[in-house]
Amino acid sequence: MRAWWQGSGAELAEAGVEAVCGALAGSSPFPVEPAQIAAWEATVLHLQPVASALPDAMVFLEFAIPRMGRRADAVLVHAGHVFVIEFKVGARDFPAHARAQAEGYALDLAHFHATSRNVPLVPVLVATAAPPQNIPLLAGALRLPRPLLCLAPGDLLPAIRQVCAAAPAAPLDPHVWAAGGYRPTPTIIEAAQALFAGHEVAEIARAGADNLAAATDAVRALIAEANRAGRKSLVFLTGVPGSGKTLAGLNLAVAHLDATQAVPATYLSGNGPLVAVLQAALLRDERRRRREREPGELPPDRTGQRRADAFIQNLHKWRDEYVRDRSAPAEPVVIFDEAQRAWTAGETARFMQKRGHPEWTQSEPAFLLSVMNRREGAATVICLVGEGQEINRGEAGIGAWIEALGHPAFAGWVVHASPHLLQPEAGLPGQLRAYLRHRAGDGDPRLHLTVSMRAFRAAQVSAFVAALLEGDAAAARRLVPDPSRFPVLRTRSLAEARHWLRAQRRGTERAGIVASANALRLKPEGLFVKAKVDPPNWFLNPADDIRSSDMLEDAATEYDVQGLELDWTCIAWDLDLCRGLDGWVARGFSGTQWQPRNPAGYRDARRAYTLNSYRVLLTRARQGMVIFVPRGDRRDTTRPPDGYDAIDAFLASAGVPALQPGS
Repeated sequence: MRAWWQGSGAELAEAGVEAVCGALAGSSPFPVEPAQIAAWEATVLHLQPVASALPDAMVFLEFAIPRMGRRADAVLVHAGHVFVIEFKVGARDFPAHARAQAEGYALDLAHFHATSRNVPLVPVLVATAAPPQNIPLLAGALRLPRPLLCLAPGDLLPAIRQVCAAAPAAPLDPHVWAAGGYRPTPTIIEAAQALFAGHEVAEIARAGADNLAAATDAVRALIAEANRAGRKSLVFLTGVPGSGKTLAGLNLAVAHLDATQAVPATYLSGNGPLVAVLQAALLRDERRRRREREPGELPPDRTGQRRADAFIQNLHKWRDEYVRDRSAPAEPVVIFDEAQRAWTAGETARFMQKRGHPEWTQSEPAFLLSVMNRREGAATVICLVGEGQEINRGEAGIGAWIEALGHPAFAGWVVHASPHLLQPEAGLPGQLRAYLRHRAGDGDPRLHLTVSMRAFRAAQVSAFVAALLEGDAAAARRLVPDPSRFPVLRTRSLAEARHWLRAQRRGTERAGIVASANALRLKPEGLFVKAKVDPPNWFLNPADDIRSSDMLEDAATEYDVQGLELDWTCIAWDLDLCRGLDGWVARGFSGTQWQPRNPAGYRDARRAYTLNSYRVLLTRARQGMVIFVPRGDRRDTTRPPDGYDAIDAFLASAGVPALQPGS
């Protein structure tokens, strides 16, 4: 049910407050606290005079906003306009978080609710103890959704009448509007919070959900099959950037939080920033929910901390635990996120030697499989694999997992992969590809996610970025997203990039500047990548916090943002990836100058890592991005203008238009 109560203005005006609140309480799937009843009573009392004056309007109370896992207090449909109203009972002013929440509801409907497209949505925030406000005059050509209105209760009716008179709209059937299809695309942070709070993935992620649901169902069936047969299996779930691999893994891992589940799972990630951000987000959201249920000072929630730690775990801590402890893991299912970033044998040996294991010879994939091999009976390892996202020295890629399977200890393991992974374009060397086909057969197409959910307004962003980084300007030109759906722009002015990001970001949307960890000569532009951001604060803190991404002061690197996303991004491009006679050239900065990566045998790998770093940066945006290329300085040999000009010229040839000043 989209709303917990609905009726005409006349019906709400005549209804008893207790009857309406009783209906709301009866629709709630959770126990209703007295504070919530009081808030509902205040909402109904403030709406009834408006409803009486607008008897033909349609009113929806507790209207679902699934992507955010919340409900708007009220939605009023009148004269072709949809007013999305949030009440803050007892508030005297309009704090930033409440403004962002109210505007975020309208944006969510505009993006994901089919019948809200091109409908004048008007976000409204009502502070019930605020003095009368000046109602702004609204012109007819304003962007959709309309600007947020911050009102006192007595301002609500005149504001509705003024908006409808200023910009007449086409008639709108409120029942058809409310019943429109809703296909949300949550951020991974929102998805984790919703799953942690007990929502099903289908409730929060319907865009691309068929693809995601088929993959999740396929993996669940393989887990059940392995459990019934008492055997061990390795499942590769691959996908394009932003296709929902992490969401699929979290959805599978929710079972770990429920002791009644027969086959619990552990979600592990070696991506430290991702783990830190998601755990912090879960705890903040849990605290917000507790505050809504129990107003006042709250004691520390150690239970919530333990649940968050159990839901999302750090791979390296898990690995180290089983180096010390030779017992078998309790959970029969382990999910390794970003499995392509697991370490080679050489990198793992270097690390383990420092930990007092000079004899170490295994790669990280080989050791992780050996840990699960300790179990008697069933065990399933699920590898979530992002293509082209190995970004650091020693990251083995998917090949190391397949090499590990060749050990006699794993001869009895059953392997599952998609046909895509068996194709040359997946990047596996021929010998490993042949061995994978020997172990996995023809593959299951459900195990490859092809629909990008991140850039929900332009599905071809990943393909465009791939063509750009392959140096194929003609292909990139054909694939550049529709600017009305997903703008991709370039600029030579960081100030203009910041101005554009601030103009785009609304409500709960987030914007930020990202740059390669090797972009050391952005420092004269005020971006010093060696000054590390704190990912939880950068991704989660409000826009007025100097540590927040929205302040557009600190640039996050590929290591900070991999697996996460922003709505709007500025990619600051330095000469660590520059244009040469044969395409892109990767360089490192050493001492006082740029240098090709040496020795020669490492150069190809370094180029691949650098290209993958920019691939990560260029695929973080959900709604649009601007690429900043500095102008350089002829007096500075490390910042030659010709080098930056060549990058900008290639972007132009690839169909990326210039940002117009002031736009």
